[in-house]
Amino acid sequence: MSITRRALLGATLPAALAPAFLSVARAAGTSADPRMAPRVLGNPSAKVTVEEWFSLTCTHCARFAIDVFPEVQQKLIDTGRIRYVFCDFPLDRIALMAAQVARALPAERYEAFILSLFSNQDRWAFIQDGNPEDQLRKMAGLAGMSADNFDRTVNDVALRDAIMAEQNRAEAQYHIDSTPTFRFNDEVYRQGELTYDAFEKKVVAAGG
Repeated sequence: MSITRRALLGATLPAALAPAFLSVARAAGTSADPRMAPRVLGNPSAKVTVEEWFSLTCTHCARFAIDVFPEVQQKLIDTGRIRYVFCDFPLDRIALMAAQVARALPAERYEAFILSLFSNQDRWAFIQDGNPEDQLRKMAGLAGMSADNFDRTVNDVALRDAIMAEQNRAEAQYHIDSTPTFRFNDEVYRQGELTYDAFEKKVVAAGG
């Protein structure tokens, strides 16, 4: 299962080898803004690069992050079999705001922050009696972001537009319109979340 961008985007977007550590890749064509440099885990020389496009408000992405990704990290990333790239594909305004905050944190805090957001998705993204932005502000504070920096970040039009530009590029280049979507080297998998066994089979098929 997956959540499609088309179903949510129109009404909700705003108008105006130490594999355990996340690295910032300086890829050709990447925005000059260092916050938009690829967030990458694993061996840069791995035979297989896996890219995951995710939305921080996607329940399927959260389930994959909680139930499957830890095993992927232990057995495939930390062992050097794959290089893993996190790619933003926010499906709504709150997801876009959360992606901006994650990007603005120091790179070494990125992975822990997004995994925390997924683990606590119901407490901030889908809170019943409260404001998701206020809850996101609290979680950003726990990650070391000041309230002033939070306000600057979520109102940063350049960062917002850069994230959307990367999202549009992925949609145009790889026909991505739902989350989670994975790319195993040159093969794009668009059918949503995977079990660990299915994920590993894709890695093996890609040469890893």
